[in-house]
Amino acid sequence: MSTGLAALTWPLHTDRLTLRPATVDDADATWRFRRREDVSRWITRASATLDEHRTWFLASDNLARTLVIEHGGTVIGDLMVKIEDAWAQAEITTPARSVQAELGWVLHPDHAGHGYATEAVRELLRLCFKDLGLRRVTATCFAANEASWRLMERVGMRREFYTVRDSLHRSGEWLDCVGYALLLDEWSDAAPPPRRSLL
Repeated sequence: MSTGLAALTWPLHTDRLTLRPATVDDADATWRFRRREDVSRWITRASATLDEHRTWFLASDNLARTLVIEHGGTVIGDLMVKIEDAWAQAEITTPARSVQAELGWVLHPDHAGHGYATEAVRELLRLCFKDLGLRRVTATCFAANEASWRLMERVGMRREFYTVRDSLHRSGEWLDCVGYALLLDEWSDAAPPPRRSLL
């Protein structure tokens, strides 16, 4: 059972990146890429103004589950780790509490093409399985967001579902979605080094 992100030792470092919990000071930096149309078209919330973004970003639930990705001291993306209970029958809910997480990520497009997203998400998986002790992680995206689901596949996640026109996009169009997952016993800390990434 996970004790949450706050109980971990921060920051985390990969070969090129630093991951750390988001702070109130990161609202403006994340707005710089989240406000872009090529980013906002794929994410759940597209705030219309910086003030609206700050209000959402700084809400205690959002801040507590957000990590930022830094490269050379600059925030280039953010990650979500939403720790959840697994489904369980009513008589056995305790062992299912806080054992899995929904993951999400956003990378500034100016930093795409260098493998940073793959590097960050690989570290995120390590954090979930080794540091947090989770048994399962999931991620979903619009099926048209090929860069995102290809990243899920690059890091070893397996596709669990493909839904047809079940998700309403802010454009008014109903879009297909895909969902991926990875179990602790499917994950390997000794995974091969990441290939050159499109993200």
